[in-house]
Parts: sequence; C-alpha cells; structure tokens
Amino acid sequence: DLQQKVEETEVLKMELQMLETERVRLSLVEEKLMDVLQLLQQLRDLNISKRALGKILLSTLESCCDPQPGKAQLFKVLDTLQQELTACELLHKQPMEQAQSPQSLANPLVISC
Repeated sequence: DLQQKVEETEVLKMELQMLETERVRLSLVEEKLMDVLQLLQQLRDLNISKRALGKILLSTLESCCDPQPGKAQLFKVLDTLQQELTACELLHKQPMEQAQSPQSLANPLVISC
C-alpha cells in the first residue's frame, strides 16, 4: 500500500512538472505574441500599406518552410515574424521623420483601394 502511494506521488510530481513546463512555454509564446502585436500596431499607426505588410508576412512564412513538429514550428514562425517586423525600415525611420516635420505621418507606401 505504501509503495502504491509512493508511485502515485511520483506520477503526480511528473505531471506537475509537465504542467509547469507547459505554463512557462505558454508564457513565452504570450510575450512573443504581444511583441508582434505591438509592432503591428506601430506599423498600422505609420500607415504601412497592406502590400508591404503582406511582403513581410510572406517573407516570414517562406523562411520558416522547414517541416518541424507542431509547436516548435509555430514558435519559429512567431519569432521570425517578430524579427521581420523589428527590422522594418519604417519603424526605424519614424522618429527621425517626426522630428523633421509634422507632415511626415503620411507614408508614401500607402495604397488606397
């Protein structure tokens, strides 16, 4: 009876460790997703065109075309998208343009439909 309790305790400890690992992984995904959403918001505020945003997204997907098992591939896509958005020239030019003139918010890449 005591041996069975010890085994059950070990199983519960392993399950708890797996849950904690998953919680940490989800926390990291949440942080990465928040970063990506903030970058997208900044680009929207700069009136980035849908075409330019589409090119960033397609570039991200093309660079992550290696078939990997589920969660690892999704995190790689999210991470690469964050890197692509961070590297976007509009985000780096924005502070200088605002300092030059208040009219600099108009983006020449905007395409009206």
